[in-house]
Amino acid sequence: MNDDQLLRYSRHILLPEIDVPGQEAILAARVLVVGAGGLGSPAAMYLAAAGVGTLVLADHDTVDLTNLQRQILHSAETVGQLKVESGRETLRRLNPLCRVECVPHRLEGEGLLAQVAAADVVLDCSDNFATRHAINRACFRHRKPLVSGAAIRFDGQVSVFDLRSPASACYHCLFPEGDDVEEVRCAVMGVFAPLVGIIGATQAAEALKLIVGCGTPLAGRLLLLDGLAMEWRSVSFGKDPGCEVCGSGAR
Repeated sequence: MNDDQLLRYSRHILLPEIDVPGQEAILAARVLVVGAGGLGSPAAMYLAAAGVGTLVLADHDTVDLTNLQRQILHSAETVGQLKVESGRETLRRLNPLCRVECVPHRLEGEGLLAQVAAADVVLDCSDNFATRHAINRACFRHRKPLVSGAAIRFDGQVSVFDLRSPASACYHCLFPEGDDVEEVRCAVMGVFAPLVGIIGATQAAEALKLIVGCGTPLAGRLLLLDGLAMEWRSVSFGKDPGCEVCGSGAR
């Protein structure tokens, strides 16, 4: 690190759990953020501010006026622009030392596999189960840690699936694909603006802990937030031996 970086990141370096080696690991990290909306906005901003060397923003959508109530990467001036381009400009102003790469289309197939393979940590900030399960399969295939978040109405959840470990549960263990799970969207159900900030910032915190190797990650725990009561619950879960992705039932 040069003198400017030592000063910029000095409050991290003062933490013995991070120090210079931890900050250097952050500077060298490549993080994939899938979704540049409500969750991806605060997650990407904190990761960029913390000094992540390369942030990859993946989102095919454009900025809409209804996004501005909660998606803080964007502004009225960027309505109509691709979210990844709008987000890149915001992150560039926040920390010009962070390299931001844009994927302005839906990540799937070989493209998803390639981006996951190149990443050190993957953040799932998407809003649908099909994407979540595709990201999970790619992370399992390439043994990459996955930080998953979700938020709707006043309810949020976040967990870590550290797929570097064969003993780790995957997203499919917790939410099996094909189960009769009702999929709800912000567009029809609404979402409390600060809720996505809380969950997205928590995702960024877990990603940084994984990069540095400090603390205890949320692996094997689902953290649930009731935003109306402002109460957190932690639910433990384990690997499903018969999981179709990571267990004996794998296809």
